Amino acid sequence: LTPPFHTVMLGSALRQGAAGGLLRGSIANALSTSRTAVAGLHQVRCMSALPVQPVSRVAQFRKDLADLRTKAKLGGGQKRIDSQHKKGKLTARERVEVMLDEGSFLEYDQLLEHRCFEFGMEKEKYPGDSVVTGQGTINTRPVFIFSQDFTVLGGSLSEAQSLKIQKVMDKAMLMGIPIIGLNDSGGARIQEGVDSLGGYAEIFQRNVLASGVVPQISVILGPCAGGAVYSPALTDFVIMVEDTSHLFITGPQVVKTVTHEEVTAAELGGAATHTKISGVAHLAAPTELEALLTTRTLFDYLPLNNKEMPPRKYTEDVRERQEKSLGLIVPDDPNTPYDMHEIIYKIVDDNDFFEIMPDFAKNVVAGFARLEGRTVGVVANQPLHLAGCLDIDAASKASRFVRFCDAFNIPLLTLVDVPGFLPGVSQEHRGIIRHGAKLLYAYAEATVPKLTVITRKAYGGAYDVMASKHLRGDINLAWPNSEIAVMGAKGAVNIIFRGLTKEQLKAEVENYSRLFANPLTAARRGFIDDVIEPHTTRTRLCQELDALQSKDLKNPWRKHGNIPL
Repeated sequence: LTPPFHTVMLGSALRQGAAGGLLRGSIANALSTSRTAVAGLHQVRCMSALPVQPVSRVAQFRKDLADLRTKAKLGGGQKRIDSQHKKGKLTARERVEVMLDEGSFLEYDQLLEHRCFEFGMEKEKYPGDSVVTGQGTINTRPVFIFSQDFTVLGGSLSEAQSLKIQKVMDKAMLMGIPIIGLNDSGGARIQEGVDSLGGYAEIFQRNVLASGVVPQISVILGPCAGGAVYSPALTDFVIMVEDTSHLFITGPQVVKTVTHEEVTAAELGGAATHTKISGVAHLAAPTELEALLTTRTLFDYLPLNNKEMPPRKYTEDVRERQEKSLGLIVPDDPNTPYDMHEIIYKIVDDNDFFEIMPDFAKNVVAGFARLEGRTVGVVANQPLHLAGCLDIDAASKASRFVRFCDAFNIPLLTLVDVPGFLPGVSQEHRGIIRHGAKLLYAYAEATVPKLTVITRKAYGGAYDVMASKHLRGDINLAWPNSEIAVMGAKGAVNIIFRGLTKEQLKAEVENYSRLFANPLTAARRGFIDDVIEPHTTRTRLCQELDALQSKDLKNPWRKHGNIPL
């Protein structure tokens, strides 16, 4: 206002006083009135200057946020979701819903977007990018999870996707909670170049750091090619889906170009290839739904981290249960095969055995079971295949499983019927010595409770390797028909005695068998803790495992051992 408002008021009062003979008090009153008016005006001005937030702006933000969340949940859009369903595949979010307990999923970084502007990528932005990440529960136990979204740019790994996966992996290690990855990706996002490659390496580094700290499970639900394959390869278990999932370094077209070999994607890196031939994958399921449910079952056997024990499950299968039929499974003829699965099922709780890698290296059986509700890792020779001999693949399969169990406080139950290592030029040239040493190393290094039962043969170096007393076995038992020797009676006699007649050789074989084709000598040396009847095996194992709960064994300090890889 010009002139100032209080000056006008004061001037008016003075003029009125001069004309009307006002006293000094009138001037004071005028001044007071002027000040009051000024104060009121100042208050009005201050109130009008406050940054009052219009209600409509907040409402608009909420609407925009809701739209972004809706868009994020649609991934690459309804058309691509429909295409995914036509292939018999679930979307990334549907997979998470199946994997986790209902209503337990807490999502992270739903609005995170990539920052690439090359090659028109600024027009290809999707809230959450190409992966869904978060945490939830499986049968009330916590788990972190990421699920690649093939509907968004083929699930390709961008810097943004990598950052999201890194976050949940970091949280998993920080909180001591397992992590599950649902893989369905075309590989690196080429438009981002080295940022994508760097993203892969960051994930690989976390896979290595988490190894032996928290369980890591990979479920392959679509393509997984190039550098992307190394993250699942570094995890503890890989589960694939028949016909729809593939793992390979280079695809069929590249193979054809470089080596002139024509091969389909399924032949090169399908579920059958990796569960039966390469041993890259541990399990395969006919459908995605079965693969996800199988993962939930596997998760139930495992502890949350390396500082905890596996969960104990209630069972009505008492330790006193005795299976008389166990004494009828092993044939009297030492060269007649039998199915080791029958023994396993009759010993463990509720005849329930979760086998790992059932189609690879079938001459050894590995998997999880329970004794009085406690998780145990079972390793057993399988006489139905290669007479139960240990070969390269069997040693690799069993050694990795043993080391996993040892890392996560899972006791080991070893059932032995092994005539030795598989002989042959191929095995020697491919390194049976080095690979066989892996299994020896794994058992020798393990500090968890180790229970061993010899059901029939335990010959040569294979006897030593299969959790023998000499490798710090806690309890080593043998059935009455078991044979613990350098080799079979006939082979031993042919080496020891030469130039004998058939009758003499037969007599010496019988004599050797009487001396060594039984567990008595080993028991006299203390290499066997007891000779038990087969039907008492479950009871004895439950008793021993109960006593071993307080076992506390530590290896000498070292940065790490140098296992013969």
